[in-house]
Amino acid sequence: MIIDIHGHYTTAPEAHNQWRIDQLAAFAAGQPSPPYPEISDDTIRASIEENQLKLITERGSDLTIFSPRASAMGHHEGDQRISLEWTVACNNLIKRVVDLFPDTFVGVGQLPQSPGADLTETIAELERVVNELGFIGVNLNPDPSGGLWQTVPLTDTFWYPLYEKMVELDVPAMVHVSASCNPNFHATGAHYMNADTTAFMQLIQGDLFADFPTLRLIIPHGGGAVPYHWGRYRGLADMLKQPDLSTHLMNNVFFDTCVYHQPGIDLLVKVIDNKNILFGSEMIGAVRGIDPTTGQYFDDTRRYIDAAQISDAEKSSIFESNARAVFPRLDAILTERGR
Repeated sequence: MIIDIHGHYTTAPEAHNQWRIDQLAAFAAGQPSPPYPEISDDTIRASIEENQLKLITERGSDLTIFSPRASAMGHHEGDQRISLEWTVACNNLIKRVVDLFPDTFVGVGQLPQSPGADLTETIAELERVVNELGFIGVNLNPDPSGGLWQTVPLTDTFWYPLYEKMVELDVPAMVHVSASCNPNFHATGAHYMNADTTAFMQLIQGDLFADFPTLRLIIPHGGGAVPYHWGRYRGLADMLKQPDLSTHLMNNVFFDTCVYHQPGIDLLVKVIDNKNILFGSEMIGAVRGIDPTTGQYFDDTRRYIDAAQISDAEKSSIFESNARAVFPRLDAILTERGR
């Protein structure tokens, strides 16, 4: 089985996207948010069948862990009420996709976050998506300010109530920022990579997993700059008098394969232990075009794993078993279905 752990609903119906525009306009005018629109099952089916499902079939993956569009989470816009309304709408839409295509998609939730807000609503939505919607994890934004970095590090005790609930529910989080409102940082080309690398360095500097030994965090996009500068981070851990990364972080931190060329994947699988790599594509996401040097889509990441100089057993771990270990609720769902 090939499990893609990094999928976003980037093709959500236009009525959903327009409601977000209208919601923010109402907030700016000091008015209540408009009613959420009626969106038919047929509209949702078309948005998936003509896009993600078509490519999943062509590229040969089996199951996609699916969450709301990351760049549209927009935690820096509005306030916590606005974020909660938008988050609930997005998560409910993912649930509808999962219900319409239960053999192809499983849900991961967005969280309501807003600069300066506490975690009350964040934790409540975490519980709702896991206990009521059947989701298997969440996306956690380490920078709700949208590129201004006005939030405490991930190792700060501010986050501990959320981590406690994640441990209780036995779900991981993908550490994933949203759009950038800072013109210095292009959202997907700079802000995403900066955040991935920053999150890893924050974790090196702290001692989070001593307090939460079963907490699991996924750093997407191949870990940002981390694999390429693995020696730097090992050296910094030593200089900071921290334990070796193998015990300090790498029983709890995982990278995906959203790296869009063969040499990048070859580096990833050479430098990072196999158990820490999860297959992901972020299909129809940040990079959607065809690579002129290969004639293939940049985000067809299965090709890179297939071509990597690793054993079949290692490929199988990346494609399936590592994901089932990091997402135990997914493993339970698949086991129940005989998959």
